[in-house]
Amino acid sequence: MKKIKNEGKDTVMDYRKARSYIDEAHRFGGEMGLDVITRFLEYLGNPQDDLRFVHIAGTNGKGSVGAYLEAVLVEAGYRVGRFISPTLYEYRERIQINGAYITEEDFGRWMDQIVPVMEKMKREGEALPSPFEIETALSFLYYREKKCDLVLLECGMGGKTDATNVIKNTELAVITSISMDHMEYLGDTLEKIARQKAGIIKPGASVVTCSQQTEAAKEIERACRQGGNLLTVGRVENAEKIEADLEHQTFSYGGQRITIHLAGSHQLENAVLALVGVQTLVQRGYKITREQIRRGFEKAQWSGRFTILKKEPYVVVDGAHNPDAAEKLKASLEMYFHGRKLIFLMGVLKDKQYDKIASILAPMAKEVITLETPDNGRALSAEKLAETVRKYNGRVQAAKSLSDAVDQGMNLAEKEDVVVAFGSLSFTGEITRLFREWKGYRREEC
Repeated sequence: MKKIKNEGKDTVMDYRKARSYIDEAHRFGGEMGLDVITRFLEYLGNPQDDLRFVHIAGTNGKGSVGAYLEAVLVEAGYRVGRFISPTLYEYRERIQINGAYITEEDFGRWMDQIVPVMEKMKREGEALPSPFEIETALSFLYYREKKCDLVLLECGMGGKTDATNVIKNTELAVITSISMDHMEYLGDTLEKIARQKAGIIKPGASVVTCSQQTEAAKEIERACRQGGNLLTVGRVENAEKIEADLEHQTFSYGGQRITIHLAGSHQLENAVLALVGVQTLVQRGYKITREQIRRGFEKAQWSGRFTILKKEPYVVVDGAHNPDAAEKLKASLEMYFHGRKLIFLMGVLKDKQYDKIASILAPMAKEVITLETPDNGRALSAEKLAETVRKYNGRVQAAKSLSDAVDQGMNLAEKEDVVVAFGSLSFTGEITRLFREWKGYRREEC
């Protein structure tokens, strides 16, 4: 590792101080494009050039596909870095190795190396990196130090101009389901959005994707033709469904029988895509047996996406925050809870398609409780959201806080009912904690 002079300091930066420094970076970072992070990483010795990557882009399903891939690769004995965005429960969750979060000490130690570089850039009048770019660079330094065999790298947003796209050594590019989201940054048509996502495809990389809408599929195919990349499509329609309930789903695809424990109708599509990704890595020389694939899928975990927190009543937390995810949540609720009374806790950000989300889901509910995502400048007020929901369901009320929403939802529910909290991923961790601490919650019920 190239040593970066740190003005004689021998102590490790306190984790809270390191986090504060990154939070402050919101004030001066944030330019779109790769120029800033490219220069930033040059100062840091380009750690990303010593790593191999599985790069994951898409609108929905990135985290679930990453969870399956990680579980299989770890089962096969590989040392796997994983970079996640956004995170739900803990800041350090975004930088992991084999499922273990980066320690506070390691985070502070690498910030000790990063801060002098940023100060140098500042003195010389250069554009400074955003918090996401800092986190991305820090992860590369950490994964290189820990000698990761492969890094599963999630795009933050888009693909072509996302900070993660500074990498060169992509073994596998994975493009999950693409739909309309972040239109103000990525484009106002599916074709434009797909073009951004397909921007992660690098020379020499294998590419896998799922069955996409026509416009998106054409953009991915075009990018692969131009780059000479081998494209494999995981087609969920060709999977044989064997059995499914809230505890597990079993299917067969390409001669491999797989059982997963992630609930949700959409997880079959994610699992098929991940399976095709694993098979592609095997074709590239990675040593993974059929039994390791089977065990890995069965061990995979990914919280916050149609996660069952409680029974009697059932409590479900889901990160549906765009229309495509809302449709998938609707399908899952119809699949598992058809005929039951549904009580929704809904909160979204004001730059999301909340009217469309409400039109898809609100008619299903007997009661809707709206909430405002706390401590987020992009949050839509509970009252404004309630006005929108009222167009599709008159039984709606605005909560004063997350805890008020949980109290209202649980008090309205009978044992056989289902309470569903969904919307912004940014409140998923806190609302999960509130449900688990709510009076009457018994951990052994789960």
